[in-house]
Amino acid sequence: MARYAQMMTGILVYALFFLTFLCLIAFVGDFLLPRTVDTGPASPLAVAVVIDVALVALFGLQHSIMARQGFKQRWTRTVPAVLERTVYVAAASLALIVLMLAWQPIGAIIWSVQGTAATVLWALFALGWAIVLVSTFLINHFELFGLEQLWRNLRAQPMAPPRFRQPLFYRWVRHPLYLGFVFAFWAIPVMTAGHLLLALGMTVYILIAIRFEERDLLAVFGHAYADYRRRVGMLVPGLGRGR
Repeated sequence: MARYAQMMTGILVYALFFLTFLCLIAFVGDFLLPRTVDTGPASPLAVAVVIDVALVALFGLQHSIMARQGFKQRWTRTVPAVLERTVYVAAASLALIVLMLAWQPIGAIIWSVQGTAATVLWALFALGWAIVLVSTFLINHFELFGLEQLWRNLRAQPMAPPRFRQPLFYRWVRHPLYLGFVFAFWAIPVMTAGHLLLALGMTVYILIAIRFEERDLLAVFGHAYADYRRRVGMLVPGLGRGR
């Protein structure tokens, strides 16, 4: 019964994540939702900047700290190991929900384009989110969000050992998922100061996350990942290759 309860928890958390992901697309794109990056109650400029920076920092800290192996080892003394990823996904979803609900718009226009330029930017915006989603499937979508661990646990099957692969996008850049987010946050026809703050904050988080993530990947895959890092660019093909 415990295994079935864990499986149901994982399914509910996955549903929460997917709904949050869809809301994030609308939030960043400034459509459909009553509160977006550019709409909703606003505070004075200084207060808005402090709140928004704190929200991005909260999101970044949650992602970075909970993803580290040292934290996982301590955390799984309290939480069953099979639920570790599910708890991470739940915490990440809640951090994004808090960010979207508490975000303070800053309306000053940085750039605004129309016509063909706007169409190109919307296409890059959509491409970015598509790259994010496809990249998760390339590296095992259901394991990334904790469902495979719970399914194997339900059937009393061990997890397969990690295997280093370079499918599709991963042959061109080491972190296509993060590249997708860069497109998603920056490709927008009307860039406000608030949106710029969000894009800058998320880009800084991505660069920090890559640093720690690659340290973990080197520890797991050793020379195979070191050689991969020498050959393949970080976010742009040919650029950011490691020594």
